[in-house]
Amino acid sequence: MLAVKKSVTKKTAKSSTKKTTKKTGVKKSVTKKSPKSSTKKTTKKTVTKKVTKKSPKSLRTKLICISHKEDNDGISSAALIRQAFGGDAILVDYPGQMDAIRQVATDEKLKTLFICDLGLSKNTQDEFINLLSDLRKNKVSVTYIDHHDIDPNVVKALEKIKVKVIHNVNECTTVQVYDAFKSKLNDHASFVACCAAITDYMEDRPVASKLLQMYDRQFALISATTMTYNIVGHQKDPDYLLYLVEELADSKFPHDIPNTYEFAQLQVEKLAQIIAKVKQGMKTMKNLGYMEILDSGASGAVNFVMGLSKKDVGVAYKERVDHGIYAVSVRGSKNCKVHLGKIVNLLASELGGSGGGHDKACGAVIPKPKIKKFITELNKKIKN
Repeated sequence: MLAVKKSVTKKTAKSSTKKTTKKTGVKKSVTKKSPKSSTKKTTKKTVTKKVTKKSPKSLRTKLICISHKEDNDGISSAALIRQAFGGDAILVDYPGQMDAIRQVATDEKLKTLFICDLGLSKNTQDEFINLLSDLRKNKVSVTYIDHHDIDPNVVKALEKIKVKVIHNVNECTTVQVYDAFKSKLNDHASFVACCAAITDYMEDRPVASKLLQMYDRQFALISATTMTYNIVGHQKDPDYLLYLVEELADSKFPHDIPNTYEFAQLQVEKLAQIIAKVKQGMKTMKNLGYMEILDSGASGAVNFVMGLSKKDVGVAYKERVDHGIYAVSVRGSKNCKVHLGKIVNLLASELGGSGGGHDKACGAVIPKPKIKKFITELNKKIKN
């Protein structure tokens, strides 16, 4: 509105200048000119400028995929969306999830939004629905694809506002992306989905298991592991993570991407060092083992905590100084009888954080002062 107002003011100034010039130079010409003709000219010019300035603002052209940046499933989901539809990717962790959605919601150019592999917690689901509702009112197409445990009422609320929800707890997100849009994807996309399922411990599920049969198992396993180590090791390098999205979208195998195997080797060496540190630093309660991680990612250490503690549940957590929280990873063995994702979701929300996930693998964001209470309460809720 400000831009339009200025243009009108300038025009008024111009017309008055012309009138002044004409008055001074040729008096008769002022008498001959009718006020109607000058009004018409001014109106025509004003309307033309208004249309020119406003029309680009009304065009929505952007396609964005917001996806999880911390594992192969999130990166691969973004890659397959890119291959199928084009557009740009925004990669986030759980603490940054809502900030990213708030930001894109203000983009007047946004036409299509995909949200992949980002589960909801009790503390974020209401705002999530409200933000997507506002986008739908602005005619933005929204698709939410996920495999974490979600409150059925949330799914109903999203479907009510005509968000396309693709949700199945029995398949990883990338497999669901592949299955939904395979007509728009090439043959290589099935391998990308297969590797994502392996790293999410879901390669035995109905669709994923069929995909795995198409490939040599060992080839798929080493490819999936290489991708995981490169993703985990580059969490502080967002440009590299976006580069991986592009390479996978371009149908590259992990071994085709420069230096992935060399970097994976470095990560293996770091993990070997973590084993020794876990042995020294982990603590146990009746039903779980736990440890604060200082110099690596919590997700990389949590399985060691579970295994070396000889408990059915392992908890590893690392401080995020910039957010004043702990990023927590939780893993359960095959003998774990409870759904860890549901328990962690409720418990984290009660403590002012957020969390959730699968029955045997999940995560949480917990305010720093509440971490001990989180571990104590989680221990109580786990039944042998």
